Amino acid sequence: MIYWLVLLIVCLVLEAATLGLTTIWFAGGALVAMVVALLGGPVWLQVLLFFVVSGILVVFTRPIAAKYFNQDRLKTNAESVVGKQAVVTAEIDNVKETGEVLVHGQEWSARGVAEYPQIAKDTVVIVDSIEGVRLFVRPVEA
Repeated sequence: MIYWLVLLIVCLVLEAATLGLTTIWFAGGALVAMVVALLGGPVWLQVLLFFVVSGILVVFTRPIAAKYFNQDRLKTNAESVVGKQAVVTAEIDNVKETGEVLVHGQEWSARGVAEYPQIAKDTVVIVDSIEGVRLFVRPVEA
């Protein structure tokens, strides 16, 4: 019973520290296993119930909880530029690994998507994706 109590406390402390819905499911499994231990259930049943209850909680409640906990999540500055228009401020040349764009008043290092390895200065582009601190863009008319 002590082992389940320790596991329960560790899971709850980790959950409180991370707030990422990572260990709360296992805390539920440890709680059920601890109750079975208090009632004198065999160790194999405690372990089995721990895994079964934890699995059920993960499968059935995590998607619902994640949906409600992430609905107010704001995109980071980097994520918010994907799909936005930008203006090329320094010619983009994928071979020379040069190029910059201006989007939302901020300059970003940029490269053209595979179909557009070169894009002239002052061209209006759309941000397709971001990798690290580099934007991958394509001309608007494309």
